Amino acid sequence: MSLKNGYTLMHEHIFIDLSGIKKLDDCRLDCKNETIEEFKELYKNGVRNVVEVTNIGMGRDISYIQEVSEKSGINIICATGFYKEPFYPKFVYEKNEKELSEIMKKDILEGINSTGKKAGIIGEIGSSKEIITETELKVFKAAIIAHLETGVPITTHTSLGTMGHEQVKIFKEYKVDLNKIVIGHVDLTGNVEYILEMLYNGVYVEFDTIGKNNYLADDIRVEMLKEIEKRDLIDRVFLSLDITRKSNMKYNGGIGYNYIFDVFIPKLKEAGIKDDSIEKMLKSNPERFFK
Repeated sequence: MSLKNGYTLMHEHIFIDLSGIKKLDDCRLDCKNETIEEFKELYKNGVRNVVEVTNIGMGRDISYIQEVSEKSGINIICATGFYKEPFYPKFVYEKNEKELSEIMKKDILEGINSTGKKAGIIGEIGSSKEIITETELKVFKAAIIAHLETGVPITTHTSLGTMGHEQVKIFKEYKVDLNKIVIGHVDLTGNVEYILEMLYNGVYVEFDTIGKNNYLADDIRVEMLKEIEKRDLIDRVFLSLDITRKSNMKYNGGIGYNYIFDVFIPKLKEAGIKDDSIEKMLKSNPERFFK
């Protein structure tokens, strides 16, 4: 899949609904007009692509996404796959990995729900905190089958950054090209050595919870990125915010999608991270990943 020339946010949600399981209306991100306004601002900041990782069972809504795309001018890459327990549709437990892979392949090759919009990434497929359950492993295997048969890359979810090494091990075991894998939420570990081990294995990683200082201070993210830059591994890192709640949005007093440009990038520059490294994380790294 080719990206438009410009910056890419690699792990976002435009519409997502986890409110049923979480019993919290805030987890239904359904503020379309406000999202369009924030996306217009992203466009002014140089963003031309957003990877939307809401998949089957998370409330994926392609017509909603297409309207945001059309009104903001931003190209949106949609996802296929299944998230993690307890957010799976019932049929995920009933079908085998081959059957689940066929559902993903249909989204990739034919389009999602008769919309004609083809999935450009598999994910976010996830593991639970400090465990990969039996059903989650089945979904990983299904995603690997779909990837091997279509070439579409895979993006993952790690709960608070845990099980990242175990995810890499699964991909290696099935001889997946690690240039097509990105491990998500690794910044939440706050542990640069843990992240470096993944990078040395050859996967991409995401610092994709930027601005969520209630989980981890951005200053720690900056220090970890400085160390990764020092090791010449910055060409394996993506940046994003993982907006998932109405309270994350600017109109609700949250950080909003543009926090990365308004606050985080100035922090990186102040810390001495090179402009070239920032360009890599936002532009050339995503371009290479999707080639």
